[in-house]
Amino acid sequence: MRRATISQLPALTAEDLINFETEIADLFNAAKIRAPVHLYSGNEEQMIEIFRDVRPEDWVCCSWRSHYQCLLKGVPPEQVKAEILAGRSISLCFPEYRVVSSAIVGGIVSLAVGLALGIKRRGESARVHCFMGEMTAETGLADESIKYSTNHKLPIRFIVEDNGKSVCTDTREVWNQPVLTYEDNHHPLVVYYKYETKYPHAGAGVRVQF
Repeated sequence: MRRATISQLPALTAEDLINFETEIADLFNAAKIRAPVHLYSGNEEQMIEIFRDVRPEDWVCCSWRSHYQCLLKGVPPEQVKAEILAGRSISLCFPEYRVVSSAIVGGIVSLAVGLALGIKRRGESARVHCFMGEMTAETGLADESIKYSTNHKLPIRFIVEDNGKSVCTDTREVWNQPVLTYEDNHHPLVVYYKYETKYPHAGAGVRVQF
């Protein structure tokens, strides 16, 4: 697999990200995208800040909501848009740019740990940045992955994104836990942030989403 030759990541603005996601929302509501989409809104500044610590040689691992990560990792907007129009929004993978995603809940987490382990064994300088939602972060798989990565000193960090959606359930109510595990934890390998989005869990709010 040939890597894309990028010396530095693009300096995108919050407006750039919002404009892209708005276009995708409009296309979805106009029935131009006949597959699920999961859109970002309200976290542009946090995402830009997170990517200040991401380098071209690093891997970015995402869940089914990954448009912003792909753009910030250097994938050309038209290439991302083409994949979304082809129905692959929830599983965008651009290995040549070192950004991959999985539509399976928590499915990307163990893969990210495997990537980090391989990087360490090969003595490479790259890091892995693994994104997950707040409900995934409460699962056993996430706990074990973070524990393994910590104890084996793997080159990885986990970004927990709390949008309160959790596939239409309330994470805190489900676990009867007012404060989530990594919310005020200050774990050395975990970045936690909370944001409010204008979009529903899936879709863009106009077309019926089954």
